[in-house]
Amino acid sequence: MKSLKLYAKFVKPYWKLVVITLIIGMLKFGIPLTLPLIMKYAVDSIILAKMATGQKLLHLAYVIAGSFVLFTVIRYPIEYYRQYFAQEITSRILYDIRKGLYDHLQKLSLRFYQNTKTGEIISRVINDVEQTKNLVETGMMNIWLDMFTLVIALGFMFALNVKLTFMAIAVLPFYAIAVKKLYKRLKLLTKQRSQSLADVQSYLHERVAGIPVVKSFTLEEYDKDQFDLRNKGFLNKALAVTNWNALTNAIINTLTDIAPLLVIAYGGYKVITGDISLGTFVAFFGYLDRIYNPLRRLVNSSTLLTQATASLDRVLELWNQPYDIMDQPSAKQLANVKGQIEFKNIWFRYDQQSDWILKNINLTIAPGSTVALVGSSGGGKSSLISLIPRFYNAEKGKLTIDGIDIQSVTQQSLRSHIGMVFQDNILFSGTIRENILLGNPSATDEEIKAAAIAANTHEFIESLPKGYDTEIGEKGVKLSGGQKQRIAIARVFLKNPRILILDEATSALDLESEALIQESLDKLAKNRTTIIIAHRLSTITGVDRIIFIKDGEIAETGTHEELMDRHGLYEHLFNIQNLDHKVEVAVNPK
Repeated sequence: MKSLKLYAKFVKPYWKLVVITLIIGMLKFGIPLTLPLIMKYAVDSIILAKMATGQKLLHLAYVIAGSFVLFTVIRYPIEYYRQYFAQEITSRILYDIRKGLYDHLQKLSLRFYQNTKTGEIISRVINDVEQTKNLVETGMMNIWLDMFTLVIALGFMFALNVKLTFMAIAVLPFYAIAVKKLYKRLKLLTKQRSQSLADVQSYLHERVAGIPVVKSFTLEEYDKDQFDLRNKGFLNKALAVTNWNALTNAIINTLTDIAPLLVIAYGGYKVITGDISLGTFVAFFGYLDRIYNPLRRLVNSSTLLTQATASLDRVLELWNQPYDIMDQPSAKQLANVKGQIEFKNIWFRYDQQSDWILKNINLTIAPGSTVALVGSSGGGKSSLISLIPRFYNAEKGKLTIDGIDIQSVTQQSLRSHIGMVFQDNILFSGTIRENILLGNPSATDEEIKAAAIAANTHEFIESLPKGYDTEIGEKGVKLSGGQKQRIAIARVFLKNPRILILDEATSALDLESEALIQESLDKLAKNRTTIIIAHRLSTITGVDRIIFIKDGEIAETGTHEELMDRHGLYEHLFNIQNLDHKVEVAVNPK
């Protein structure tokens, strides 16, 4: 019921068009209901009437001419507009739902995306939303029109002969029993099929994205078997739904075929005994088809609605995902940022069941200074910087920028002052220009070029056949790691933030690319508050302060010289890396 209430919100803006479509639909379904009456008149008043053959032919010609006008000239535009409006309403509602879902997805935290498969999300936004269209086309239109047709046809039938009508509808109670018994299980089977399809899509999405790994480890045969396992699971669920649909149709069609036999037997007897005319019997038999065709459609509609409701439940499950990070009702805009960042007694963990990732962090970063976070993997460095743009909220403590609690300002205004460069930056399919523009969608070509020059990537871009309009493929697959990194840096130059976060931005690159990118990063960090997560300690010896984080706590802090003189954790890690570098140079001298 909750899912239908949600759906009703999307239907509400189009209720006037729905009403117009229903009225047009009544005319569309009402016109064919006159055909049995036309047949009765033709049989009783023309064919069996005692009049000259010429008169019969003339009367028949008038009836056919009038019917031709009704069924072609009048019905044609009615049929057209009924179909067009019904599909227009459906398409607009699906558009609104997907638009709303995408907006909802934008507001969900990183925690949701870390716990949910991408293919699962795509399946719900595309497949399940598409399945819900039957709630409009079938549930809100066809069912009512079929009910209208059924009621009108029964009215005509009762007017023709009451006893014969009761004989014709004797099987209706069995319809009700069949629908009640069969469709409860169909909903469960349909939901299981949708989930199996989502599993197939999730697996396919991951494997296509990771195809280099599959090929490098020669996993093609193994991967094919794994996909087949999930594909076969979907096949089994689909066949279960098919089996239940087939059983339902077999039962319903059997019940449907009993009614004409009863009418032929009883109606034939009445014609023979002279209780009803042949024309009445012919008209009645024509109406029999007019009530059982809508009944068949109503049963099929039950199938479609059951499947659509199951899909709507899955859409609603996604829609009801709570927001972990929300703006306070009184949240203000963060403006005129200088860049002082302060962590006050910060405690953080990813969920209530896990251990603390950060423990009682107290740290002040001065405006315009450059601070490096170092330490072993898993120590909490990335978790610490993820709190600054509020990708997550600290469970205890307070984080401020220029003395303002970041939870008291809007997320949009907070993040607009923060630029981030990661080790593995995400580029989107499209052109280089479009990817740089993500830093500032309203930037001019001159500003894009200036950002590219600052990131040491302009010459490389200009060397490409189409320059800035070069297509880079999904995730920038056509570019090298260094080229992707420079475009990501150009993107941040274009954003021009007051606070800069560099998360191991050069650790995965060769020395030549690292030197080129390090130069652009130095320019980018100038006059900004900069936080660097460094893997290679040799790249951060000149920063204002180094913070050594171990097991979620600040273990050491100071300049490179101060920490080296202290002979502690930092010096130990620095000497190990320096020794490794000397060994590498000795083994692979240039």
